[in-house]
Amino acid sequence: MMRLMRSTPPNKKSATPSHTVDSAQAQSGGSGGAGVQFLTVPDELAGQRIDNFLQARLKGVPRSRIYRILRKGEVRVNKGRVKAEYRLKGGDVVRVPPIRVAETPEKPVAGEQLRRVLESAILFDEGGLLVVNKPAGLAVHGGSGVRLGLIEALRQMYPQSPFMELVHRLDRDTSGAILVARKRSVLLHVQAELRAGRMGKSYLALASGKWPRSQKLVEAPLRKNTLKSGERIVVVDGEGKPSRTRFQVMERFTGATLVAAEPITGRTHQIRVHAQFVGCPLAGDPKYTPDDINGAFKEKGLKRLFLHSAEVRCTLPDGRSVSVAAPLPEELESVLQRLRSEG
Repeated sequence: MMRLMRSTPPNKKSATPSHTVDSAQAQSGGSGGAGVQFLTVPDELAGQRIDNFLQARLKGVPRSRIYRILRKGEVRVNKGRVKAEYRLKGGDVVRVPPIRVAETPEKPVAGEQLRRVLESAILFDEGGLLVVNKPAGLAVHGGSGVRLGLIEALRQMYPQSPFMELVHRLDRDTSGAILVARKRSVLLHVQAELRAGRMGKSYLALASGKWPRSQKLVEAPLRKNTLKSGERIVVVDGEGKPSRTRFQVMERFTGATLVAAEPITGRTHQIRVHAQFVGCPLAGDPKYTPDDINGAFKEKGLKRLFLHSAEVRCTLPDGRSVSVAAPLPEELESVLQRLRSEG
């Protein structure tokens, strides 16, 4: 088992570009354009296809246009023509021709408060892997009305890292440990472990009511559904995808049960819907728990979904084991203390 490490991201003012530009050969590309660029591929991006590499750097350029400049030989790697499926190597020099880029909205910037919160939330940083104790309420990525998510903020905090991608996801309202890869090789390795069921994820959840002692494994197929209102939910359905979650009772209270949950599969809202299926929906869940139950927990001080990613386990590409625990947030621990005091 590896030791836990806390890292401090580099000062945002010390950013260094992840590519080099030969200014002597740069040409004006017009409004929104760029001159000729020579981009040196860092080792972290080795193995990435050239078309995907260009797509990530030419924001606003249609993919069809990228394929066209590749076919015409305007893009060169180490002075030679390549096809779209060419996989880059560390140290490759990519020539990108002048190309007009559509104007894009100004990117939101992570504020100092968010940066400080995330800096203190770094639980582990070694071997190209980050483990972050994500606060509840922060989406893991932008989109669907969210301008800035965890991954965008981390990319701003680590400007010298040419690669930064989520290994898996957490719901916006769920707190706790989440894995972020700083190397492509780490991303591919850990995601392969995840698909093979070798990556471990343990959650703590407060279920309403008395969890059945015999209910240690829930196997119920799940299907995404959209209501007439447009709200997206997940339901148990025979036509859905196979889904399995292990549950273990950790502590019993009057009207509630603290359970540990380990999802064997990785479906959207899996723990939340499986708890509802058992008849013990999670406390504070706005989607799957009745309002009167949530209201009773709100009186006990609960202001959010009680679901926390408590531990993640995986290996690095070199075989070293990683096991990182995320402490339960104070706002959830205080609810448990209240329940204990009530007997």
